[in-house]
Amino acid sequence: MIDPSARVHATADLEPDVTVGPGTSIWHRAQIRTGARLGADCIVGRDAFIDEGVEIGDRVKIQNGALVYHGVTVGNGVFIGPGAILTNDRYPRAITSTGDLARAEDWEVSPVALEDGCSIGAGAVVVAGVTVGAYATVGAGAIVTRDVPNHALVVGNPARRLGWVCACGARLVDSGGDPAAAVPPPYAAHTELLCGSCGRVYAYVPDAETLEERSGPRQGAPA
Repeated sequence: MIDPSARVHATADLEPDVTVGPGTSIWHRAQIRTGARLGADCIVGRDAFIDEGVEIGDRVKIQNGALVYHGVTVGNGVFIGPGAILTNDRYPRAITSTGDLARAEDWEVSPVALEDGCSIGAGAVVVAGVTVGAYATVGAGAIVTRDVPNHALVVGNPARRLGWVCACGARLVDSGGDPAAAVPPPYAAHTELLCGSCGRVYAYVPDAETLEERSGPRQGAPA
């Protein structure tokens, strides 16, 4: 079902049983496979590929050339950068152990989950079986091989945690104004992390390896 308010470019290829929510835009040569479901106010860029059965929330931006394969679930407010790849098979083979061409029943999907508000940078690869936490940021070109905590900033190959980011996307700083470390110093007097852009305040949660928000954005700052 395609909502009447959705905009689908004439060159886009939508297979049967695709759901497109209100206000969503699908641009040139995008391909949406059968059973895929897109929420409201999404943008799917040129040449993007969304595989069968993929679930996409509201207000999601999928940039040009991104590849979102079967088994991926995308939360609300997620950004998927140009050329990013979300995979679904940890042990890919074109053939079976007997040398026959592998079919759908010959392999098992390893799901990927992108939680609300997270961002996947341009050209990044998220390996099958990984969860990227809420408001986390995966740097451009990173190869994500294990779960990413909420609000974490990860970069590199394989991706490692470099620091932390705010819900608004800005990198968080410590009480001295320096980029917050991936792990706070063991005897730090002040473990709060601050956003210089919107004024939110967070605190490190050691056991959960994530952050909790202590105060919201200051008045007049970006949410």
